[in-house]
Amino acid sequence: MARWFRSEPMEYISLIVNEDAAHDCLADLGRMGVIQFTDLNPDLTPFQRRYVSYVKRCDELERKLRFFVSETDKFELELVSPGTVEEFVGTAMHTTGNGSKKTSAQLLEGLENEIGKYETQLRELNSYSEKLTTEYNEKVELQEVLEKARYFFMVDSHRFANSSAMGGHSHTSSLLEGDTRTDLDMRFSSITGVVSAEEKARFERMIFRATRGNCYVRFANIDQPIADPETGFLVEKVVFIIFYKSESIETKLKKICDAFSAHRYSLPDMDDSVALDNMMTENAQELADSRTVLLKNQDMRYRLCQMLARHTERWTWIVLREKAVYHSLNMFKSDVSGMLRGEGWVIAESYDAVREAVEVAHSNMDMAMPSLVDHVPQPWPTPPTHFITNKFTYAYQEFVNTYGIPRYREANPALFTAATFPFLFGVMYGDIGHGLFLFCAGLTLLWNEKANENAKLGEMGDGMHTGRYMITMMGFFAVYAGFIYNDMFSLGLNLFGSRWTFGELNGGVEASTVAEMTARYGTDESVYPFGLDPAWHVSSNELLFFNSFKMKLSVIFGIIQMFAGTLLKGANAIYFQQRLDLLYEFIPMVVFASSLFLYMVFLIFYKWSTDWNSRMLSATCIDPTSAGWNSPDYDGKWVTCQSETGLCTPWGYACTGKDDTAALCPLNYGGSGDGCQPPNLITTLINIALNPGTVDEPMYAGQGVIQNLLLLCAFGSVPVLLLAKPYFMSQQTHMPIVHHSEDYDQHEEEHGEEHNFGEIIIHQAIETIEFVLGMVSNTASYLRLWALSLAHSELATVFWEKAMLSTLNMNWFAAFIGYGIFAGVTFGVLLMMDVLECFLHALRLHWVEFQNKFFKADGIRFAPYSFKQIIKDSTA
Repeated sequence: MARWFRSEPMEYISLIVNEDAAHDCLADLGRMGVIQFTDLNPDLTPFQRRYVSYVKRCDELERKLRFFVSETDKFELELVSPGTVEEFVGTAMHTTGNGSKKTSAQLLEGLENEIGKYETQLRELNSYSEKLTTEYNEKVELQEVLEKARYFFMVDSHRFANSSAMGGHSHTSSLLEGDTRTDLDMRFSSITGVVSAEEKARFERMIFRATRGNCYVRFANIDQPIADPETGFLVEKVVFIIFYKSESIETKLKKICDAFSAHRYSLPDMDDSVALDNMMTENAQELADSRTVLLKNQDMRYRLCQMLARHTERWTWIVLREKAVYHSLNMFKSDVSGMLRGEGWVIAESYDAVREAVEVAHSNMDMAMPSLVDHVPQPWPTPPTHFITNKFTYAYQEFVNTYGIPRYREANPALFTAATFPFLFGVMYGDIGHGLFLFCAGLTLLWNEKANENAKLGEMGDGMHTGRYMITMMGFFAVYAGFIYNDMFSLGLNLFGSRWTFGELNGGVEASTVAEMTARYGTDESVYPFGLDPAWHVSSNELLFFNSFKMKLSVIFGIIQMFAGTLLKGANAIYFQQRLDLLYEFIPMVVFASSLFLYMVFLIFYKWSTDWNSRMLSATCIDPTSAGWNSPDYDGKWVTCQSETGLCTPWGYACTGKDDTAALCPLNYGGSGDGCQPPNLITTLINIALNPGTVDEPMYAGQGVIQNLLLLCAFGSVPVLLLAKPYFMSQQTHMPIVHHSEDYDQHEEEHGEEHNFGEIIIHQAIETIEFVLGMVSNTASYLRLWALSLAHSELATVFWEKAMLSTLNMNWFAAFIGYGIFAGVTFGVLLMMDVLECFLHALRLHWVEFQNKFFKADGIRFAPYSFKQIIKDSTA
């Protein structure tokens, strides 16, 4: 974990390799994934690079592989994975599927030939398939047209007799069957064909408008949908037959058919049944032959796609690997003929491994010129930031990186976020039952970790898998906080036996009964072993008690986390040897935060740890002869006094009947309570600033003086924070004025110096205001811990009382319905929406309240040249 606190040390190196061995060198470096190359040719466009032709060849191979993927998807075939990415990256660079060795040029050329051959075959088969599908569809449509036309003339033979002109040729026959008189005025022509069912209404409407109703149209649905040869989708179609009596109408109808992509078919005379039967028989035979050829073509395409599905993923990874090599080589510079020079960042601990890998690659090629890997002298560019993470820490590091990349060697917030984020989530979501659901969900993700590692889960599934440890931790801390609150689905659990008891009357508890402790206050027996006593869940002042407890707890957690962030600022200043930041930013910030806010935490704990029963009893007048005398609640020695009223305080003060609390209290701390009255902390804290030196209800001696000193320290730290650093920076950067030949130059230099100093003052003023006001506003912001916890518990209470308790006493059916409502709203609101709400609020507390105390978030992410990362990014 100490290694995770700061990013990995980086070295800026220069790499000089022989051009013939450059590919093998970068292949080995890509497997290691520890170096990030710098582009030494920023002035060159991508098309002017040395290896642009190789990159183009890889792009072309990627295009062909994408074509293979789209074709296999049509047959719903899954691509076969060549194994894990780690196994693939670990294999030899130029090993083919049969284990033989090839050079880089041979490997790329072999891939081009093999993939190109399969692409040609697949495109030819697709072209044949489209042509065959078109012919098959035409024969299917013709068969349907013949059948529907025959049926039409058979049904309507008592009204019409056909004389058709199919495909633009007019044939005439008598309309009325049995009428031998040739009446040329009563002869009709017809057009038959097939149109899409979606276009049927528009097609009919267009015919009616174009012919002004001077035609007769009949439609008949085709039972089976017909495949579109271009898209492959099934399309519903209908057969149509149109009767008309004019050549001008015929011209219009043909144009309409063409506009709607309707297929027209020529039919024989419907009166010639022999010719019609012969045509149907011949077409049916051709239809069967076409179907056989089409199925054979489809089977060949399927078997080819099956073979491609087994190899496409491996080919894609090989092409990505080769493309990454040549893309990185394009960043190298050729200063000397035959040699390439590159520069980049390498993880310091991997420097020796990089040098060894380059030397081994050169020795394997038997190069006369040796390679060179050496450090580049400073000054360096800004180093990138890199953290070595594992399955548990990766999600938290990405959690921080989403806000901003840590500066190089800056304190890493993710180290602390890994503990505080799920804990603060649990504080807001604290419930044993609800947290257990979340915890079990996290355990389920952990159980299926190996199965989900290489599975394609989608964006949300991948996010859940990545944050599986975070979800488990969130559920665990929600259960833990639930035990602290003693809250399970809004019900308290009496696990260890309550330390409070109510007086009973006729077997029940009176509404006005006050609970009493089963053991003396302050003893071990009076303390509930873990968490809060369940009696608080049934008390009338439940909400008042829980609000007070959770509000103080939220303030404590918030101030501790913000103060920890301030300490990390000091740790950064010490590490980077920023003396001014340490002395004049960190120390004033610590003084300001300690004087007011840490002191607030001290008062809360001091009030909690004080035995106020004993203090208040010491300022109480009691009759020495009464049963209350010598009560064990008083910690001191009981002293009897001589009093006219017959009343004494436990410490022996004679009560006169006119004494106030200050006179009766033996502590003499001052104020109206004199130390024997529990104070209102909010009033005490407000009076520190608004009424300095006055403490109405002090808790310890000299509290007013100490608070004045703390207030003085807090006010004194603000001008130091505002002015000290700019002043000393100006002293360090101030240079003695030298004599210039022209007064203008001197004026410009002085003006620039004043401008820079003004910018420093403005920047420091912003920092000061942000910190001082931020401590106040951020402390108030942490009250969301209390607010979200209160909202969660109250919602759970409402759902339980309204959905369950109100139906349990009715009947079994009402209870069944009530449970369904309770389970539904609990799942939808508390297990879904409230989880997201608490997650976002915990996220804000870390990004804003915690990280702004020290986190710069302006670093550069380390993007190593890594085959493993490149392949994972491409398959994401």
